Amino acid sequence: MEVRGAPAEVLLQRPWLPVSISGCQLLAKSWFGETSYHVLLTDVDCVWEERMDSAAIQKRAQELNRRLRAEAKAFFSHLCEVVQPCLTGSDGRPDGEAQISLRRQEDGNISIKLKSELAELPFYWEFHCTPAPVTVVCGQLVRPLLEMSRLLQRQVEQLGGLLGRKDAEIQDYRENGAVLSRERLQTDVFEERTYREDFMSKALPLLRSDALGFDADLQRLYAAVVARKRKPSEEKQAAGASSGAGSVISEAPEDAAGAKMADRPAEQQALPVRPNPAERASSRPKKKKGVGLFR
Repeated sequence: MEVRGAPAEVLLQRPWLPVSISGCQLLAKSWFGETSYHVLLTDVDCVWEERMDSAAIQKRAQELNRRLRAEAKAFFSHLCEVVQPCLTGSDGRPDGEAQISLRRQEDGNISIKLKSELAELPFYWEFHCTPAPVTVVCGQLVRPLLEMSRLLQRQVEQLGGLLGRKDAEIQDYRENGAVLSRERLQTDVFEERTYREDFMSKALPLLRSDALGFDADLQRLYAAVVARKRKPSEEKQAAGASSGAGSVISEAPEDAAGAKMADRPAEQQALPVRPNPAERASSRPKKKKGVGLFR
């Protein structure tokens, strides 16, 4: 059965952050829900992911912690507190005793093992990350980077044009008798082709292939690029949240016939099913006194 993770639009809004686990330099992007998560990792050679829902988390937790009998909600907040600093590159760690390690497997997968302390007992967790599908890699990494590249290219072209106009303005001043008060302020006329060749010859040797991550300006550019994709999906996301709460939402009519259908009496329209108060009360998990997370 396929495990569902974060919606693509939600995960897309998360930034790629540089992290170091067991000496391995990676870029990480993660989303943690109420009792589910979706993690993406890349070393630029490969992209790995793992997505887990509540049932899968419950099963793995019991396999790794035999004495654990609590539901996922009871320990998932602890897992988030321990692992999120490791996946965001944060220096601070809520649990000073937590230990995390990464191991590359022969089949191309990676395993991240976590050991911490919960209710004064050891708590173990493992992330089993497998190579992500091409669609995920393109949507979460390749396409935003290509759009960032196009935006930066347009910015360079506009700056080149601005420098050309500035040179023409300075030349006009000179032809009308203007003189620099300080000779050191004099600059050469901007030649775009010459500048590009000089820049490439000097910058390429200094380029590091192992340098991962974005600086603050590139992070803002990434956020602006992915935010542009968020607007068309906001209505769908809001509709999905409402339908999940049990309400029925009908699409807006596109013509006059649709408008008439919307004006029919309320008896003909679908009504949300409201659970019986007794059933609602019985469905809530009862808090047991004196029972801890472990037995």
